[in-house]
Amino acid sequence: MNVRILNYDKDKEEIEKVKQRSSIDQTQVEDKVKVILNNVKENGNKALIDYAKLFDKVELDEEDLIVTKEQIKEAYTKLEPNKIIAIKKALSNITRFAQLQKPKPFLEEIAPGVKCGTLIKPIEKVGCYIPGGNYPLPSTTLMTVGPAKVAGVKEIIVSTPPQKNGGANPATIVAADIAGATKIVISGGAQAIAAMAYGTRTIPKVNKIVGPGNIYVTAAKKLLYGEVGIDMPAGPSEVVILASSDSNPKYIASDMLAQAEHDVVACGLLFTDSMELANKVKQEIIIQTEKLASKEIIKKSFENYSCIVLVKTVTDVIDFCNDFAPEHLEIIGYDESILDKITNAGSIFFGEYSVEAAGDYCSGTNHVIPTGGFSKVRGGLSVYDFLKMPTIQKLSRQGLESLKDTITTLAEMESLPAHANSAKIRFEGE
Repeated sequence: MNVRILNYDKDKEEIEKVKQRSSIDQTQVEDKVKVILNNVKENGNKALIDYAKLFDKVELDEEDLIVTKEQIKEAYTKLEPNKIIAIKKALSNITRFAQLQKPKPFLEEIAPGVKCGTLIKPIEKVGCYIPGGNYPLPSTTLMTVGPAKVAGVKEIIVSTPPQKNGGANPATIVAADIAGATKIVISGGAQAIAAMAYGTRTIPKVNKIVGPGNIYVTAAKKLLYGEVGIDMPAGPSEVVILASSDSNPKYIASDMLAQAEHDVVACGLLFTDSMELANKVKQEIIIQTEKLASKEIIKKSFENYSCIVLVKTVTDVIDFCNDFAPEHLEIIGYDESILDKITNAGSIFFGEYSVEAAGDYCSGTNHVIPTGGFSKVRGGLSVYDFLKMPTIQKLSRQGLESLKDTITTLAEMESLPAHANSAKIRFEGE
């Protein structure tokens, strides 16, 4: 197994390749996706049934597209009690964190007679896309449906690909039900995104679609932006780990492997100023990999982007991180003051026990996080993604009078006389 140890100052070309990482180019599939979107728009459920046969190799009737109450009850019987307990515990933390994030409305006096504020209103209908027909992702179900429920969304539609038997995965069904989904749709890929965006005879048209997916799902979301709101594009997963020389190499290696097993183009990076630690982590990576069923994916991930990088100073890592804008950032062995210097990271894991898997599943923060440098402009999915915050202003006569001259002057500067008149007319005859 090849685990590279790069020098930050000397291996500039390889470092730059890592920095660019694997990006998803939706343009290569856009033409195909447009055909799918138009077909679903025109033919609704029939198109979903046709695509289930074509892509998922399952035969569905129209009534099979929606999970019934009986099927939800049956799904519970297929999960061991400990799995249901784990789903509920994870949701409890996710819900608690979303409640803490949820903003409060306000109306405050900005100037005498001028009150301004913000109202907090939930989006009415939201679609949550959950990938993986045969490999359940109950955690993603909780991460999308949970905050939507806290926000107060009335209709929460979950859409997930069919399994080989034509049904939805029981773990996904149970997680969706416990989290508060109002409808579960059996459809995957770009066609599922189209169905939620346009609506069909049995699937409501939603206002916004959230959740990760493959290149076709991502392309569909981007093409439909404007028809519906979306959260963010999803790409290969990534982590940057900054570790001091006295950090535990076993812990670091396990975290890098947890990232690398996502995908052959996933990116797990360790930055350290200790050659001794770098070598120990390298050996641990090799040892631990051989014990994992996902070892072939991991090995290819280390051939592509995952590696160890030696630096002279922590400043080098901070500069790299703020430019790279990683999805996940782990900081081990450093004082919390370093957080003030981090400007771009989707989710931060501070300290050796803040394992990324906790954030992936159940610490409470969201695991739907921007990748590919998109954390330069936003954080992970949150209750904010399911809220609208219209502003409100309430002016008294005194308040408007104090602003009348300012309104008039600015309106005249912009050649908008009716704007000026709307303020002046209220004081005519005085």
